[in-house]
Amino acid sequence: MDIVYIRDFKIDTVIGMFQWERRIQQTLVLDVEMAWDIRPAAASDAIDDALDYRAVSERLKAHVSSAHYQLVETLAESIWQILREEFSVSWCRLRVSKPGAVRGSRDVGVLIERGEKPA
Repeated sequence: MDIVYIRDFKIDTVIGMFQWERRIQQTLVLDVEMAWDIRPAAASDAIDDALDYRAVSERLKAHVSSAHYQLVETLAESIWQILREEFSVSWCRLRVSKPGAVRGSRDVGVLIERGEKPA
């Protein structure tokens, strides 16, 4: 299995369940791993045969920055739906981190794995 990834992707958004969180932007950090067979792109050297991580990152930035979810869990599931439906990703591992959310920790968040992991 080949993996295309985006790491330490910082996006500002409104997220949280407390009223004060609904009035500010907070930075989330995404780490995304996506199953993708890179052999066709390697053979053709053409972006049309690749999972375009620039297109993925632009789409995720647009989505996350405009979404106003209360929970990172809801946001993570919505990101999986985009990857699956718009980019035909069959499997992903996604970490959504919320730095500074808990005093004394670097960050908190969720790590999800969705889809069928290819062999």
